[in-house]
Amino acid sequence: MITLAPGSKAPAFTALNQEGKKISLKDYLGKKVVLYFYPEDDTPTCTIQACNLRDNFSLLKKKGFEVLGVSPDKPEKHKKFETKYKLPFTLIADPDKTVIEKYGVWGPKKMFGHDYLGVLRTTFVIDEKGVIRHIFTRPKTKAHAEEIIAAWGS
Repeated sequence: MITLAPGSKAPAFTALNQEGKKISLKDYLGKKVVLYFYPEDDTPTCTIQACNLRDNFSLLKKKGFEVLGVSPDKPEKHKKFETKYKLPFTLIADPDKTVIEKYGVWGPKKMFGHDYLGVLRTTFVIDEKGVIRHIFTRPKTKAHAEEIIAAWGS
């Protein structure tokens, strides 16, 4: 479960992106980062969220944000998702759930009356110094970019 809070230092990580290249959170120091965790590529709600971020990507960039999506999918599946929906941002593969667990977003879920463990859809907005400024534990998938910008302010 999430134990991080606004004002906490964002946990460092290194993982593979959709191109199979290593990236680290430290690569983004000096930039604002939208680090969003989602359950699975190419599922209905995850696609709605990714497409909202895609459709508002130029506005997010104009406000100085970099967008990083994280799920347990492998780089190859991320690449297909990126290509199919023309996603302009980095997707991080975390099949062993190392990054997911560091951020405390692996936990109990319920669907169709069944309890199971999975990724808790969560977004961390991290400032230029690597400090968490906002945490969305129930992001509005259809208006996620808008809520990020509103929470950050001008």
